[in-house]
Amino acid sequence: MQLEKQLQHAQCTFPFSYLGLLKTNNAFTITAWIPNATSIKVIDLVTDKAIGSLKRQAQSDLFTAEFTKGNPPAVYAFEVKNAQGSYRIIDPYQFQDQAFHAVHFVDHLPKNVYQQLGAQLIDLEVGLKTPIAATRFAVFAPNASAVSVIGDFNYWDGSCLPMQKTDFGYWVLVVPGVKAGDKYKYQIKDAHGNELPHKADPVGFYAEQYPSHASVVFDHEQYQWQDTKWQQQVKGDKYTQAMSIYEVHLGSWKRPDSQSGKTYLSYHELVDELIPYVKDMGYTHLELLPISEFPFDGSWGYQPVGLFAPTSRFGGPDDFKYFVDQCHQNGIGVIIDWVPAHFPEDGHGLARFDGTHVYEYEDPRKGWHPDWNSCIYDFGKDTVRQFLVANALFWLDKYHIDGLRVDAVASMLYLDYSREADEWVPNVDGGNHNYEAISLLQWMNKEVYSHYPNAMTIAEESTSFAKVSRPVFEGGLGFGFKWNMGWMHDSLHYISKDPSYRRYHHGEMTFSMVYAYDESFVLPISHDEVVHGKGSLLRKMPGDEWQQAANLRCYAAFMYAHPGKKLNFMGNEIGQSAEWNHDSSINWHLLEFDKHSGIQALYRDLNKLYADYPALHELDHDPAGFEWIDHENAEQSTLGMLRQSKEGKQQVYAVSNFTPVPRSNFRLGVKAPGEYSILLNTDDKQYWGSGHSQNKTIKADKTPWNNQAYSISVSLPPLATVFILYKGQ
Repeated sequence: MQLEKQLQHAQCTFPFSYLGLLKTNNAFTITAWIPNATSIKVIDLVTDKAIGSLKRQAQSDLFTAEFTKGNPPAVYAFEVKNAQGSYRIIDPYQFQDQAFHAVHFVDHLPKNVYQQLGAQLIDLEVGLKTPIAATRFAVFAPNASAVSVIGDFNYWDGSCLPMQKTDFGYWVLVVPGVKAGDKYKYQIKDAHGNELPHKADPVGFYAEQYPSHASVVFDHEQYQWQDTKWQQQVKGDKYTQAMSIYEVHLGSWKRPDSQSGKTYLSYHELVDELIPYVKDMGYTHLELLPISEFPFDGSWGYQPVGLFAPTSRFGGPDDFKYFVDQCHQNGIGVIIDWVPAHFPEDGHGLARFDGTHVYEYEDPRKGWHPDWNSCIYDFGKDTVRQFLVANALFWLDKYHIDGLRVDAVASMLYLDYSREADEWVPNVDGGNHNYEAISLLQWMNKEVYSHYPNAMTIAEESTSFAKVSRPVFEGGLGFGFKWNMGWMHDSLHYISKDPSYRRYHHGEMTFSMVYAYDESFVLPISHDEVVHGKGSLLRKMPGDEWQQAANLRCYAAFMYAHPGKKLNFMGNEIGQSAEWNHDSSINWHLLEFDKHSGIQALYRDLNKLYADYPALHELDHDPAGFEWIDHENAEQSTLGMLRQSKEGKQQVYAVSNFTPVPRSNFRLGVKAPGEYSILLNTDDKQYWGSGHSQNKTIKADKTPWNNQAYSISVSLPPLATVFILYKGQ
């Protein structure tokens, strides 16, 4: 009777010990637990003949029979009758070996986490002409007393399909007939038998939106990729290639017509609208704010719950594959924001997954993030480390993602991040570095570059932590790139000043070159800079309407001249007036006005210039590619620099005037005699500039200037940056 109660109340820990086919010396028994059944007949599926019936045990839903004649069937089904009629099911509990197979190799390689756990579609080769299609479920809940898989296929009844606990804390079961598209969750009882909120699958590949947040069985083998040409082209040294990144929040880049009744553009609609735009604008990469499934729109994806599922707000997993595929076919790389630092407390998620801290640190001084009211992963647990590293590889494997921008790295590195003196726990050496997180990031980067050498990882790291983008074998964290938050902060602070005060802040625009080669930097003007009251990029600029636009154009061009890869958030490129709002679209209507269409035209031309001229990107991370020509002219607030390609084969000078005062006959030192030509002038009328007169071709003379043997005289427009190409003698 004890077994019946356990099964009835979904409290059975080891169903394989009781259910299914069990052999004895000269006989075998078959036992089934099928709620609401009135009779059960056993069918040998090889012969399709009945071998007997099971008997109800003590008016319960437990049925059993002992068979003393004949051999056990290789595979069998039940013909079940109930008050509603009859149906046939294949007994899940006869596939014990196949179920245990799910967790045999999880610990060997990170990839095995998403190849073995979750809901895996399998074919059961059991001697029939046609294999039996089934789904193998496996979930890690080491401190649970019982786990059941619930879903469409069993009316969400936790008593129907109890899972088997393994020695290592995984729960497993193979369920024939469960197919792609079926919804499911796990019903979990904690160590004391208390039922927890139904949990989505931590390794679920597809998830429904509110209110169910159900996981969905998904077949990753159906999509046929067409990006072979791209995969062959992306090989090569990323540091010497042009990289201009367009950062996008898919939910608010553009909204559907209000008549459509839809909240968002779908992945397919984004293919039709976003990709042509990015291609036309000349960006080399798209960077998507977190694409992993998340419950709250207002988190922008930075509070993810389903790390292995692309958000279904815009379509299914294959729709997102199609989006990435089409990006590649159009020559655009795809980077996604990846969030391994923390996760929210939503009941269907990872928090206290089995009633204990399975994924997060138990001590709130390490496991609770005060800034974001979220849980911090326990970076010291092997299972958590495998889970996170596997997830990084998963996106590169299943979705052909080209890069991972890792969010909030600083919060992972420091135990005292955003904490008061008595709110954190020192490491074993008494310091504030989280050694567990450091080693996790190093392992992740090693695995990524080992398996996907053409991919890249980018750290959003805001401190002076050493060697973030240096190899692990050199003692670094192993990232390919690091966001240059210092450059971003200093340059925005400078450009927001009234031009009459900029001479007192001149060093803010030059200081970045003191440390420019300590890391491999990306220069970011990201979403964080145009939200939460910070104002749009345009509104950061001082002055009247014309001066604001001119300042923005001058600053944007300075960014493209400065060493480092480039990143701009959507809306910057049209001079959006309002700060970003995730609940609405970019203000595309502004392009009806010359000011905004001119700013857009400048960004388009800057992207093209940056990509077309190796001097502007080839040595972004090599001191040989840069030289200050004039960085001491604080009084006039001008800056002049030289960018050159390998071995100085191509030389491009950039000079910026950060005041509204035009400077005729402005002299700039150059390295060689000969002819120079204007490549781009941000003050041109096509950009809504003043059209200040400028000779397109300039001849160098022997007048020494700026510690150079030669110089040129240029007409430097107000609030403008000018690019000048050395054409030769």
